[in-house]
Amino acid sequence: MAEMAAVLLPGEAEALVQALRSGPLRNTGDRGWLRQHEAIEKLNMQAILSASAGQEQLLIELLVNYAKIPTLIEELISVEIWKHKVFPVLCQLEDFKPKSTFPIYLVLYHEASIVNLLETVFFHKEICESAEDTILDLIDYSYRKLTLLAAWSTNREFPTHEKLVPEDLTNASSMQELQKQAEMMEFKISLRALSVLRFITDQVDSLPLSALTRMLNTHNVPCLLIELLEHCPWSCREAGKLKKFENGMWHVVPPEDHVKMTKLDGQVWIALYNLLLSPECQRKYNLDGFNKSQLLKLRAFLTDVLIDQLPNLVEMQRFLSHLAVTEPVPPKKDLILEQVPVIRDHIIRENSGKWQAIAKHQVKHMFSPSEDELKDLACRWAQTYNLDVMEALVPEKPKCGLCGSEATKRCSRCQNEWYCKRECQVQHWQKHKKACNLMADALKKIKEDLKVQP
Repeated sequence: MAEMAAVLLPGEAEALVQALRSGPLRNTGDRGWLRQHEAIEKLNMQAILSASAGQEQLLIELLVNYAKIPTLIEELISVEIWKHKVFPVLCQLEDFKPKSTFPIYLVLYHEASIVNLLETVFFHKEICESAEDTILDLIDYSYRKLTLLAAWSTNREFPTHEKLVPEDLTNASSMQELQKQAEMMEFKISLRALSVLRFITDQVDSLPLSALTRMLNTHNVPCLLIELLEHCPWSCREAGKLKKFENGMWHVVPPEDHVKMTKLDGQVWIALYNLLLSPECQRKYNLDGFNKSQLLKLRAFLTDVLIDQLPNLVEMQRFLSHLAVTEPVPPKKDLILEQVPVIRDHIIRENSGKWQAIAKHQVKHMFSPSEDELKDLACRWAQTYNLDVMEALVPEKPKCGLCGSEATKRCSRCQNEWYCKRECQVQHWQKHKKACNLMADALKKIKEDLKVQP
């Protein structure tokens, strides 16, 4: 068996996990923040590689033993707030004309890195338990993302392509392109938040009572999941063809696979199964007339073809049949002191009225890098995203940077862009040139540094 590609040695992983810290919103994008972003991205890549080989226990133990899941959740919510409160202000500053918007892209990408790491590790019960009270903040975060998915599904307009390093982000006039990239990332992040929420529902028997109350009654997550099943935002029709979003990309689905359940469909059904069939959830969920009518909509989806793919749904079918002919018992009202999430409210209160000041501070000190600083940033990016490791993480073959077709030829200078044929590479050169030079210089510096090491 081939040896698994590794991003980190065990000692390196421990040092990075131990060093994770949450910082003030004002420092987003500074040098310390960038170092932590690199650490999280390396941990993220290692988690994916380890999980694919069934060897993730070391990283799980480190995150639990050093109590870093609450730190990651706080970082996740902090960058979400930055994106919604600071980023729009920053985009409107008249005097902000950066040589490159790449540093801002890294901040936007930070949220995707954290949620991806959480999606990978939250499969494990001990991770969910180690979140402690911050599980409420993560539930609220996931609910906001699922609500966004449901809202998007009404207009059926979803972004279709995102590259790891978008070309136009090396151009001073690329703020509009950056906003498009942010929209694409928001879609992907929301889908990953769905998986995180599903993994939380796997642990309904060990969750705090406040967590169940938040999912079932405060947010009515079952009805939101049913809405997602009805509108299916990860599925669309284009030019008469069915397309589904899977493994980070839109795919045309052949006719014989139209009824095949995707991973995202499965996450919704499993979450519904966990929330509706657990005795504790049934005791707490308010099955009033509206909720009952919404749940009974599920019967139309529970076909033999679906149940063949997820046999446990037979129990769901029985539950719904019983629900249709009975009057549910009202939930027992327990007199308890309910906990509420605090991270988001605390960050917003702390920075309320300061959004413009934060944006101006960050533009001056973080998002207007010199040429040397930009090259150093590109160098660090190239070091973090080791090409051999990245290829092990990508489930699909690369796409042409110009036409989007399956590509087999990589740019020999920067090794970051792919093309299907020589003509596409030549045609794309003027747009690719600046990013190519930047990444090529970074790779050259890395090779020179390696030569002088003892």
